Amino acid sequence: MSNSRKVAIITGASQGIGAGLVKAFRDRDYRVVANSRSIKPSSDPDVLAVAGDISDRAVAERIVKEALARFGRIDTLVNNAGVFVAKPFTAYTVEDYANILATNLNGFFHITQLAVAEMEKQRSGHIVNITTTLAEYAIDGVPSVLASLTKGGLNAATKSLAIEYAKRGVRVNAVAPGVIKTPMHGPETHAALASLHPVGRMGEISDISDAVLFLESAGFVTGEILHVDGGQSAGH
Repeated sequence: MSNSRKVAIITGASQGIGAGLVKAFRDRDYRVVANSRSIKPSSDPDVLAVAGDISDRAVAERIVKEALARFGRIDTLVNNAGVFVAKPFTAYTVEDYANILATNLNGFFHITQLAVAEMEKQRSGHIVNITTTLAEYAIDGVPSVLASLTKGGLNAATKSLAIEYAKRGVRVNAVAPGVIKTPMHGPETHAALASLHPVGRMGEISDISDAVLFLESAGFVTGEILHVDGGQSAGH
């Protein structure tokens, strides 16, 4: 198989934004390594599904190993896997805390460290972290301390990694969504969630994939946190 076509790894890829990202990268003729706990094998020979919990180092190692064995390279990593639990701060359990940090931070650390090591060898690569506008712009009535703790950490890591690897050919950016219309949000919640955005609607999955693909093609952009949030960050 030719190694000239680019390869993207996408975590949290079985539904919602992650599934949309798989399709968007395939539409650009990327080969894709798709990961989630429950992902099913794909009938597309250019999509390699690797099931497993991204917070487990061994799963991250398997993703990278199988990506290289099947496709021979890694060009892009989209850290999309994430857990969001909206609870009053004092209602979070120790288990909530452990689970959210495991996916949002440990998962990011393991797969990003391994992917960057491969990108360094080819002196090119791009990482996109999916975070949240809530990390910078809290909303009354949407308690989100652990999302802010973890995704805010990813925003900071995005800038730090971007500078560390700027001269080594690896770019690092983030997309910070508002509330996106995914299976996570039942239709009965849509009107209330739409009202959180100045534009008066929820975001679509395509809004996020379009933003990721913009960053993918924007070779002079690194360390950027791109807010795709219907104006939330400008003045909610």
